Amino acid sequence: MLLCRVSAVGQTLARWGRRSSRGDGLSLHRALSFSSSRCHAVSSGEGGSKSSEAGSADTLYRDTVLLPRTEFPIKLTGQKLLDRELQIQKECGFADLYSWQRERKAKKEFCLHDGPPYANGDPHVGHALNKILKDIRNRFEMLRGREVHYIPGWDCHGLPIELKALGNLGTSGLSPLQIRQKAREFAEGAIARQKAAFQRWGVMADWNQCYYTFDGAYEAAQLKVFQEMHSKGLIYQDYKPVFWSPSSRTALAEAELEYNAEHVSRAIYATFPLVKLPPMIASEKAGLEDVSVLVWTTQPWTIPANQAVCFMPNTQYSVVKRSDNSQLLLVATERTPSMAALLGTELQNVGTFTGSQLEGGMCKHPTIPDKQVPLLPANHVTMAKGTGLVHTAPAHGMDDYSVASQFKLSVECMVDEDGKFTELAGPELQNLSVMKEGTDKVISMLKECGALVMEEQCVHSYPYDWRTKQPVIIRPSKQWFINTASLKDKAKEALQKVRILPESARASLLAMLDRRTYWCISRQRSWGVPIPAFYHRETGEALINKYTVSHVAKLFKEKGSDCWWELPIETLLPPEVLKKSKAGPVSDYVRGEDVLDIWFDSGSSWAAVLEEEIEGESEESHLSWLPAPLRKPLVADSDSRADAYVEGKDQIGGWFQSSLLTSVAVRNKAPYKSLVVHGFTVSEKGEKMSKSLGNVVDPDEVINGRKDSSLPPYGADTLRWWVAESNVFSEVQIGPSALNSARDSITKLRNTLKFLLGNLQGFDPRVQAVDPKQMYYIDQYMLHLIREYSIKVTDAYSEFDAGRVIRVLQNFVASDLSSFYFSIIKDRLYCDPEDSLGRRSCQTALEEILDGVTRSIAPILPHLAEEVYLHAPGHDKGETLFKSGWIKSSSVWRRPGLEEAVEGACAIRDSFLSSIPGKHAAQYDLTVAIEPGLLFELMESLQEEPTSTTSQLAELMMAARVSLTTELPRDLHPDAQLSHGTFLINLEGGVIREDSAYSIAVVPTSGARCPRCRRYTAESADCLCPRCKTVVSQAH
Repeated sequence: MLLCRVSAVGQTLARWGRRSSRGDGLSLHRALSFSSSRCHAVSSGEGGSKSSEAGSADTLYRDTVLLPRTEFPIKLTGQKLLDRELQIQKECGFADLYSWQRERKAKKEFCLHDGPPYANGDPHVGHALNKILKDIRNRFEMLRGREVHYIPGWDCHGLPIELKALGNLGTSGLSPLQIRQKAREFAEGAIARQKAAFQRWGVMADWNQCYYTFDGAYEAAQLKVFQEMHSKGLIYQDYKPVFWSPSSRTALAEAELEYNAEHVSRAIYATFPLVKLPPMIASEKAGLEDVSVLVWTTQPWTIPANQAVCFMPNTQYSVVKRSDNSQLLLVATERTPSMAALLGTELQNVGTFTGSQLEGGMCKHPTIPDKQVPLLPANHVTMAKGTGLVHTAPAHGMDDYSVASQFKLSVECMVDEDGKFTELAGPELQNLSVMKEGTDKVISMLKECGALVMEEQCVHSYPYDWRTKQPVIIRPSKQWFINTASLKDKAKEALQKVRILPESARASLLAMLDRRTYWCISRQRSWGVPIPAFYHRETGEALINKYTVSHVAKLFKEKGSDCWWELPIETLLPPEVLKKSKAGPVSDYVRGEDVLDIWFDSGSSWAAVLEEEIEGESEESHLSWLPAPLRKPLVADSDSRADAYVEGKDQIGGWFQSSLLTSVAVRNKAPYKSLVVHGFTVSEKGEKMSKSLGNVVDPDEVINGRKDSSLPPYGADTLRWWVAESNVFSEVQIGPSALNSARDSITKLRNTLKFLLGNLQGFDPRVQAVDPKQMYYIDQYMLHLIREYSIKVTDAYSEFDAGRVIRVLQNFVASDLSSFYFSIIKDRLYCDPEDSLGRRSCQTALEEILDGVTRSIAPILPHLAEEVYLHAPGHDKGETLFKSGWIKSSSVWRRPGLEEAVEGACAIRDSFLSSIPGKHAAQYDLTVAIEPGLLFELMESLQEEPTSTTSQLAELMMAARVSLTTELPRDLHPDAQLSHGTFLINLEGGVIREDSAYSIAVVPTSGARCPRCRRYTAESADCLCPRCKTVVSQAH
């Protein structure tokens, strides 16, 4: 036999069309029809109905046919579904699974660091997408034997929580401690609701041991990161412009902004008269004394703070004369045509200069008498809009501030924390809101002095406070900053070693790093981690060093950060700390009132959760607040980087970046080995979810259904299937259609699982399994396919591609199982003797298939997987799937020549079925003629005798009788249908190649239909076939 002597598995290049891939769609139908029509009372498919035929055969032979039997329900709906999921969670120990796997011995660890969700509201589908996506990977890694490190966390501080907690009360009359107490209570309530939802979704974790950014030990670890960065000179205090939210009365970082593309500004064109010509122009040109510099701005309220007008040194500028009023204006030459069209008048060129020639000129400030401002070169000037000359107010622009730093200009601020003009702006403007009536007044003042040339409405993208949804301004204040410019190159270098999914997100990460020259980390609020700075009463100089910060961190760890307000300053700043700091008496100092940016809070999570201690520290572990099993280091050879951070794309400029910057600053490496960036959830129409549009999908309603019954209860597994099936790297749609599709897919899968379980009733693989070498070749072939399947799903899970897992699963079930294997084996399963080798061989394959499929879906559908496992044979009662490992496929299953034998037979079968379109294969006899060679030897391994009704080849062909010969007989029946084909055999990696030809002859069978198995192999209609005679006689 060739199967015994071929030494390696050949790869078949000419693939046969057993899955109807070559257009013969009818063959699958015939295959299914055959199996459903050959036995009285035999199920027509997985979960199909019994034959409706009646007759004496039903009574005589029904008990001898081994039909599928199982209590596993094909479908669960309504309250039964919900009760069953909760029962599974309880019986199968979902709550204890994480702790169990942390305590077992494992050679490798997988660490997925949880990005803390914000504790400011109820769980939503965005949470579901994120948490389930993480859980699918964690469960997969745990199943394949790795020790999973996953500690859920919550981001508990910040303005949004403070605002929601206080509601309409505001902060007036409340002390910082009162505000903090209300905010803490609000956050704790949100955490409790979110945590309960995550558990209901089946997310694996120790929910009694989570991390919270308001925990004292976490805050202490955060301060040590702060201390390390401060000691390296990366954190400093300065007076410079920052994004400021008048509606929140605090500074904001870039990550706390959202941009409104529909914002409307009152843009103006205004003149600054030249009172001193630039020296290089004055010596060359006469008659330019009445020239005015024309500027454009979308923020007229900043004009009173103007300190200069900037130009681009290497650009050409022109003095132009208006035809309508003879006014002389200085503008960029390339902007002249646009300006002429805008002003509705011809602009005559009087003179042209290079930008560098403008240096040294002085302009008269339009609204402040006797004030002059210089013309200065700057590289941030662009020609895309405006006049090519930029109004520069250093107090209200980042680029403007850079110019001020270079040329020593004033950065005096005329705007207070509420966004109103101060007395420095003058009596006309004092107390006016700069974005409203203040803008009106400035425009009015420009008009009165003749400086206003034109006003227009400008629709453009403008930064808003991400929580209050109100516009922000830029104003200078004394804040604490991180010098991100000095970290940028190191951060980029660290990112080169990080794998990013999808890779397209890398460009966004790098672009955001480039845009961030500094990071303002101080906030003027109460609900946060206090910046551990003390200020001298007289000089205002900050006292902050490793001694002061370490002492405060120790107090925070013991008492929590409320002690910053609760304890006397003498305890916060004791004599020994003052002595080490070489500072004066404690009475000289006051404690600071600012708190840290929440992005610094969450961005320090690697130090509080992943590390035992920050490098260079020898104090007690930061993780001492966790129980011993969770506290142990990642593993001996670990570099304390997480294997993955998995969050939405909004974290590209948020948690991903803040974590990277703090980790690079302290440890010179990224905190993660890979980043997975998923999209946002949207409605089925692709719209952003909004209560006003009525398209919000509540995950609680998805699981439990709506009270008005407009949405049925789908259960947690349907929600998980929706996550897995979605393309998570783009916007993820959810709605009734998506959920119904997910539910229907699970029902189809349950149908297949029911068929498998039903046919394994009474089978114990531990004592009844057949050795693979003794199994039927088609059964061995299925072991080979389940091995290939396991490799594919393992690779997909490893790539965070659960969608590919589902596609591979559905293709395997539909093509390899339902349409192929199941249709072939039903006769053997139902009608062969119960303990026969053929039936036990088939059951051995079915048990391996059931086990492989069940384990492969377990990370996505843990409730269904455990439910199947409760019904499955081969393990002790009380054992759970998740404690029993990953798919157990064996390389032994890939026998040399096996694939070629089965696939060669299936190629012949396709030719056979194609020759009898619309007919039942069971009603025909088939003769297969193959010249001596490899293909003939392969077919001989499936049928040793020349003709047979019971051979493995006959089973594969699904014919009444198969004859195997080297040439077609000359005395063929005149009605015989002939067909020819070829099959390419490729063995030993191409060393053995043979393109084998075959011919087939098909004739109607002369056999009668057996009343028991309904195959056409009986001598007469009232007689059982030989196989069934034996079975029935043994049964009676």
